[in-house]
This record gives sequence, structure tokens and C-alpha cells, in this order.
Amino acid sequence: MAEMLDAVLRHLEALVSYDTRNPPRLIGTGGIFDYLRAQLPGFRCEVTDHGDGAVSLLAVRGNPRRVFNVHLDTVPSSSAWTADPLSLRVTPDRAIGLGACDIKGAAAGLVAAANATTGDAAFLFSSDEEANDPRCIAAFLARDHGFNEAIIAEPTRCEAVLAHRGISSVLLKFKGEAGHASGANAMNANALHQAMRWGANALALVEGEASARFGGLTGLRFNIGKVEGGIKANVIAPSAEVRFGFRPLPSHDIDTLHVRLGACAAVGALERYEETFRGPSLPAGDIATAEERRLAARDLADGLGLLIGNAVDFWTEASLFSQAGLTAFVYGPGDIAQAHTADEWVALEQLQRYADSITRILGTDPS
Repeated sequence: MAEMLDAVLRHLEALVSYDTRNPPRLIGTGGIFDYLRAQLPGFRCEVTDHGDGAVSLLAVRGNPRRVFNVHLDTVPSSSAWTADPLSLRVTPDRAIGLGACDIKGAAAGLVAAANATTGDAAFLFSSDEEANDPRCIAAFLARDHGFNEAIIAEPTRCEAVLAHRGISSVLLKFKGEAGHASGANAMNANALHQAMRWGANALALVEGEASARFGGLTGLRFNIGKVEGGIKANVIAPSAEVRFGFRPLPSHDIDTLHVRLGACAAVGALERYEETFRGPSLPAGDIATAEERRLAARDLADGLGLLIGNAVDFWTEASLFSQAGLTAFVYGPGDIAQAHTADEWVALEQLQRYADSITRILGTDPS
């Protein structure tokens, strides 16, 4: 067991040292991908540049039907870090470094497990998850890949997560008519007033979804993240812009929610309603399909001897695999509470448990 953890930490130290912050996502086909290829002898390795720093590596040994996916990009570091974020620090109980928790620790565990086994295995490493730009996964799923199961690494405390929320981000633009603030038409001609009225109606709509449920998740998550517009206090605002997002349950229909949220604006007030990003829920599909896929993922996790955890509120690319028809769940070391934080860390016990479980799966399961 000590030898396995030593191997994981050795790989993690190397992986953390590569700057894969996203943004700016200045990631090429060498660097961290050269390292991974060198550590996976006996694997057929295919590196693909999808543009703008989005790079993927598909490493395959034998003829597996299951693929393990892990992203190598990290969020940017902040000035709150107490030491170099690209230098791994190891204490008696944790490994500290940018991406150690989210989710280079899993990448290190996969490499260590691969080197401890000889059976069929497939790993898909990607570099675009942190920018809501999943072109690596989209390109993989668009090809004739030959896999029917996918295990996606994110910090889940080594529990198999079968369900999570979807995500949708939206840009709204409201139109008004500039004029003096003393005018009688200021109440309705002001674009900012229209934005505020929309916000009040949207919040009421979301509160009305509090009783919606799926797989342990309840309600609709919603956030107005940015409002801007206007010129000054005595000028009627001629325009306003709102950016908001919501996180639906697998049982919610995203298109229907967009229609309802758009209708929260007064007639004629909206100049633009644009969805800027969408990620499906896990499992993907309508209510009946989603439940069917959740049960299939549960059976897979049970068959692999993995502890099943609760559904989570954060989004992962596992939903993209599910949408494409693969049986998919999320499983990885670390706690999401440590992800994206200064002095990000992952418990050594979690790294050990994850690597041991992957070693067991690769060593005993024919797929």
C-alpha cells in the first residue's frame, strides 16, 4: 500500500508542476501529455489538438469497453496561495497543490494503477473542462469510439455519484429609451427597471420549484450573477444587461425553463435572450430515460464494488457521456469543498483508496 501511494505522489508531483491553468489555457500537445505518454508503456496513445489549448489524450491497452476520463486543466491560482501552487507539498495527511484535488490526483492514480496491472484499460485525458468548453469530450463522443461505459473523475470522496444537476448560462439584454429621470415615462422606459422586474418574477418562479425532486436533489438552483447598464442617476437607462444561470434537476426540461424564464420579462422589454452554455443533467434524458440510466449506473457501480454516494449539485462532463448513451457515473478522490480554493489539497487516504480501487477494477474486470 505504501508503494502505491508513493507512486501516486510521484506522478502527482509531476502533474502539478505543469501549468495547465484555464484560463488562459495555454496548453499544447507536449508538456503534461508527453509526461503521460511516457508513463503509459504498452498503451496506444492518440493526442488530438482541438484548438485554443483544448488537447486530449486517449490511451488504450487491449480492447476495453469502459473508459476512464479525467481533466488536466485547473482553475487559475490566486494571490491567497501561501506557496508556489505548481510545487506539490506533502504533509502527513494531505497533498497540496493546484489541481491536486480537482482533479490531477485522479490522473496520478490512474497512471499508478495502470503500471500495477496488465489488463485492458482506456483513459481519456482532456484539458478544457474548467472553461465550460467541452470540445475534447464532444469530439471524442462524435467518433466511433467503441465504449459503452464511462467513469468520470471529479472530487466525490471516492463515492460513485449517479446523479447531478445540469447547468445553463444565459445573457439577457433589455432595451429602454434614454431621457431625463424626471420624466413620467421613467418607470417603464428604464431598461434597468425592466431588468429588476424580470429578476423579481424569475426569483418567484424559482421559489415555486422548491418541491421538485430527483434522486435526492430538490428544487431549482438559480443565480443572477451580473447586472449592468445605465449612465447615471438622472438619466433613464437606455439599456441593461443581465447574466444569470440555473442548475436544473434531471427531471426538469431545460427548454421549458428557458421559455418560462423569458416570459418573466414584460412584453417588448427583452432585446435579446441568449443561452451561452448548456450542460445536461446526469443522467441525461427525459424523466423515464434518466431514471433508467441512473439504475444502470447504480448496477455498474455495485458490480465494481464501489460505495454509492449522494447526488451532487455541481455539474460534470459525465452528463455528456450519459447524453451520448454510455452508462456513466462520477468517481474520484478528494472533496469538492477543497476544489478551487487557495492551498487546494487532497487527503492522502483518498489518493490511496482511489488508486487501490482502480487497480482492483483494472486487474479483475475484463472490460
